[in-house]
Amino acid sequence: MVYAHRNTLGDIDSISEQANGLHQEHLSIDNPEFIAYLKQSDNSEEVKTALSSSDVALVRVLEDLINTLIEQKVILFTDLPLAAREKLSEREKIRGHLTSLDNLMGDDEGIL
Repeated sequence: MVYAHRNTLGDIDSISEQANGLHQEHLSIDNPEFIAYLKQSDNSEEVKTALSSSDVALVRVLEDLINTLIEQKVILFTDLPLAAREKLSEREKIRGHLTSLDNLMGDDEGIL
């Protein structure tokens, strides 16, 4: 996620990976104004922020793609290098744990 601050003219003048007192407006990484801002920016930290935000989204896309290829039997899980299998397994365990926590908290709202 990317959060922006705009100047009095409504132009983006700074960005941040996290919302804070200055950066409140959420922008998608494919927002044309955001892309234009990055193209003219000479601040390498802001470009790194943008890359970092897009990396998170891309990781999820790649993870879903790999799972789809495995489900469709285009590739086998064992065809992947050991390091890739270990990382995918770790992410699946973490995602499963988060999902079970979400289900635990959201199943019965009448309890509280």
